[in-house]
Amino acid sequence: MADDKRDMPRPFDVRTVEYLLKLMTAHELAEIDLKEGDQRIRLRKGTAVAPALYPAAPAFPSPLPLTAPAAAPVTASPPATANGNSPVAPPPPPPTTTKNLIEIKSPMVGTFYAKPDPKKPDYVTLGSKVTPKTVVCTIEAMKLYNEVYADCTGTIVEICKKSGEPVEYGEVLFRVDPA
Repeated sequence: MADDKRDMPRPFDVRTVEYLLKLMTAHELAEIDLKEGDQRIRLRKGTAVAPALYPAAPAFPSPLPLTAPAAAPVTASPPATANGNSPVAPPPPPPTTTKNLIEIKSPMVGTFYAKPDPKKPDYVTLGSKVTPKTVVCTIEAMKLYNEVYADCTGTIVEICKKSGEPVEYGEVLFRVDPA
């Protein structure tokens, strides 16, 4: 009987976490949140939040930034000159308008994909009309492809990421004109 207790996983040990991950995969769960006494564990698939155990040790500041620099929005390339080279002038800044644009942000850390399959067209392009149920892209995280919905109504006026680029949680992916 004593050997059975020693072999039983303690709350939140590696075997317990592995078991919970298997359950999440088997039942297609996106999140598990458990609490036992003063300890808590939250497991989420495809998000930027790491499994957390409480009470947590104090965090130490990192000497390097943890986020990648923001990528430039997708724009058309400048026209070529007569000798085949691009003009020296930098591309114009994004248009500033008085309209309130809605930003579609990444709900997780992962890799941005503009199309469902390399042989298929993009989910949306500049000028595409979207509704709250329109899939605008997928984000791959931990070998899972998560669809991102517009969650608004309007017209896509800016695409901020290129397919295959990494994205951070809360990073702007698209801008939508609600008019």
